[in-house]
Amino acid sequence: MAYIDVDQQFCADDYDGLVIGLAANLGNHNSGFHTHNKDQLLYSNQGCMIINLAGLKCVLPPMRAAWIPAGIVHNAQMHNVTQYRSLYFDPSLQSQLSRELKIIDINPLMQALLERMAMWSFTKARAEQVNAVNLLIEELNQANDSHLNLPLPQDPRLKHWLATINHSDFIAPSLTELSQQIGASSKTISRIFSKETAMPYQSWRQQWRLITAVELLSNNQSISDISYRLGFANDSAFISFFRQKTGLTPRHYMYANTRS
Repeated sequence: MAYIDVDQQFCADDYDGLVIGLAANLGNHNSGFHTHNKDQLLYSNQGCMIINLAGLKCVLPPMRAAWIPAGIVHNAQMHNVTQYRSLYFDPSLQSQLSRELKIIDINPLMQALLERMAMWSFTKARAEQVNAVNLLIEELNQANDSHLNLPLPQDPRLKHWLATINHSDFIAPSLTELSQQIGASSKTISRIFSKETAMPYQSWRQQWRLITAVELLSNNQSISDISYRLGFANDSAFISFFRQKTGLTPRHYMYANTRS
């Protein structure tokens, strides 16, 4: 069986299938920075994952999937994650698959394929995998990018400030406040963000608000608490912001995220 305990050792490279599936209940877990020789697809039915790599932070809410190509050094921090599922793709399939890390929407067909393949025997014959693998690859290549990522500037002046970005009390302040915190002019900060993240600071701050809202929603925080945490004037202002960014209200977004 592909179901393992959280403390059980596992290496996808030890197995020869086109896709090696893995299932577990992880709760709170930190993978540490690591890399894979195989492309990885992962998701869960509940809880939230934060995926960090050099220059990028991604939020993976329930019932969306993270596509992590081989060779990318990353760290996955998991909070209340249940029904964790992970698939590892043989290197021979790389020419058919994206080489960029992204968070993607999954439809009911993809969900069914992920669930079935995560439970495959580690020794399942390749010939028995081909049809399902080809169908999943087709769906993956058509999947929408959820854009739940945040590019991170690497300028040394921002290093200590960004070092706390995954702390529960991290706040992305106004441009004026950030200027005062790090001792650089607003003009300098704007130039750094535009150069290193391809977006002005104000746009970066709004993206931080979005992915943080999704993270907090995934961890069952209330609308009022999230609105206050992110500095909105009231709940209505937060809901309006969220709808503008996603096309859905926060409640509808999470319902769509967790539907079966």
